[in-house]
Amino acid sequence: MTKIQLVASGDLRESANTNCWPAQKAMEERIFEAVKALGFEIERAHPIKPEGHGFISSQREGMDIFARMDPNAPVIVAEAVWQYSHHVLAGLVSHKGPILTVANWAGQWPGLVGLLNLNGSLTKAGVEYSSLWSENFDDEFFLSGLKTWLETGKIEHEITHVRPFDPASVGEKERELAASIAADIRHNKVILGVFDEGCMGMYNAIIPDELLMPMGFYKERLSQSALYYATTQVPEEEGRAVYQWMVDKGMTFHLGTDHKTELTEAQVIEQCRMYIAAVRMGDNFGCEAIGIQYQQGLKDLLPASDLVEGILNNDDRPDVTRADGSVIRQGEAIVHFNEVDECAAVDGVLTNRVHRALGQPVENTLHDLRWGDIDRSGSRDDFVWVFEISGAAPPAHHGGWDKSESFRQPPMFFPAGGGTLRGVAKAGELVWSRIYVMDNALHMDIGRGQAVDLPEEETRRRSESTDRVWPIMHAVLTGVDRDAMMARHKANHIQVAYASSAAEADQALAAKAALAAQLGIKVNLCGV
Repeated sequence: MTKIQLVASGDLRESANTNCWPAQKAMEERIFEAVKALGFEIERAHPIKPEGHGFISSQREGMDIFARMDPNAPVIVAEAVWQYSHHVLAGLVSHKGPILTVANWAGQWPGLVGLLNLNGSLTKAGVEYSSLWSENFDDEFFLSGLKTWLETGKIEHEITHVRPFDPASVGEKERELAASIAADIRHNKVILGVFDEGCMGMYNAIIPDELLMPMGFYKERLSQSALYYATTQVPEEEGRAVYQWMVDKGMTFHLGTDHKTELTEAQVIEQCRMYIAAVRMGDNFGCEAIGIQYQQGLKDLLPASDLVEGILNNDDRPDVTRADGSVIRQGEAIVHFNEVDECAAVDGVLTNRVHRALGQPVENTLHDLRWGDIDRSGSRDDFVWVFEISGAAPPAHHGGWDKSESFRQPPMFFPAGGGTLRGVAKAGELVWSRIYVMDNALHMDIGRGQAVDLPEEETRRRSESTDRVWPIMHAVLTGVDRDAMMARHKANHIQVAYASSAAEADQALAAKAALAAQLGIKVNLCGV
């Protein structure tokens, strides 16, 4: 075997690359030790930069690095941070040697999230790869997997928790409901309002139009510059009324006066104006769901859109009127797909339709599979995931507006500030799912789980081990252990929705799986 090449895809934002580099450096050192201990040679395919980090930080840079590499060399893509998959995707698509993606099992930076995004992107692109993850890179799972890959160029993980969904297994009521919703979608069509595609290199989050259109889904491609302009046209007093509505509902805003480092009232008012603008634009274009990219482009012009996204995904939200004074979809959530993840968009629409028809909570959101651990307080024996989206979840998931709060988004990501919509997800029965592209077709993995309560000190540990200003869900997945989930999941995101009881969650899962199958999506049950 030729010398193994190691590459590290990074962020587009240099502030993130320099801040996160120490964790990446420490992980790479452990990987080098492990590879050398097994008798193989390894080297970095690109040097440490004068800026003080060793990340690939643009698509062109990644292309140039792979152009200089031996196309048959084994490649390890090591990720301890969030990374932009398109920085290395072009090189990996044309690479002929075996590929191994590796992440550190840690909450400090979203390395696991970056790994899963890259894996989902490679899956969509039809690129063969293997994947590993480890806390210290000295455990049997990692070392035996690494040895297998070094010797054979491939690792096969156990995924026996996955089985094809059989529509005949669903009850008559659920089949009829699915058929009715599918017929309506195909006949009347659904518009997804996409405010600029491709957030943060998420190739896996873009669904080709030719896969959407046969189902009855179409994109309205909107510009974030138009949203910016529309936001500036909303009178400040309208934004202030939305802010006051949330304050009256009991939401806590952690305000300060330093625009550069603290959340200010002015930033929140701007976010409220953006909320009004987004609702009106979605209504003008007839969108059933909208997705704002938010991480790029708008971050330099407006406060972050997180607060907007959380409000939109909640049935209980401030009224927004049209020019004639009529209220737009009063008392109804407007599905928002964070980070313009179009797979989450389709999933969110299906969830909203099914849950509303069944009288179940319609509020749903995506989360990052950020990390997970045993309960260090000892109150539970099972493995508990940390689901944590980078900014906003619907207040209903926290138990209401009075159990939600807003902190300033981190300055290294959001120079213009803006508040999150944070809370700790309430305990309850969950349906989780993910739609993804594989073999040029849409697939859905779907399963059950619970959001669980943990002691306050354990919640604090998990939140402070990740990002305390972001909403968090303590999740237990039914019939799917940690490594099986990592081996199978084809995305950084997971969609979650509550049901009122275990039996009603089972029914909602059955109806949604049947609906997805009716629309031509290949459905797999996971752990159930």
